Amino acid sequence: MSDQSALPNVNANWVNAKGAWAIHVICIIGLKLLFDVIPGVSQETSWTLVNIVYMFSSYLMFHYVRGVPFEFNAGAYDNLNMWEQIDNGDQYTPAKKFLLSVPIVLFLLSTHYTHYDLTYFTINFLAVLGVVIPKLPSVSDQNELSSRTSANQIMQSHRMRVNLFSGDPEDR
Repeated sequence: MSDQSALPNVNANWVNAKGAWAIHVICIIGLKLLFDVIPGVSQETSWTLVNIVYMFSSYLMFHYVRGVPFEFNAGAYDNLNMWEQIDNGDQYTPAKKFLLSVPIVLFLLSTHYTHYDLTYFTINFLAVLGVVIPKLPSVSDQNELSSRTSANQIMQSHRMRVNLFSGDPEDR
């Protein structure tokens, strides 16, 4: 039995809890209200700022930080980011579908409310790419050989590793 299956991963299990999905919508609405009350900020800039802040925080939370902030699992998840920990790394679960769709919907909203301006579109598009690409199964890191325990799983380690804004986990 592997270390990862010995104890539940409370670091990633919260995404399937009641209200976990609603917090994303609440944060987006809160960010929009916050940027709307700042004097001199246009609606276009407000939507772009909401998009950038949400995308940056989403990337930071789900793809940049590795490991678990709790010391209950003897380092079983130290080399995995939260996206890889959610639903034990399975792709296309309801939680991962939702977390993939939120940035896309936010991008579409921000593009619409910026009236398809090329500058805002480019900024919003680059932000959504930086969050959506690491979520795709072909680039999702399954930690190559270190977290694999059976020969069958080792044979499935064909996924390439992509770190857009960071180096190897050992360097951090």
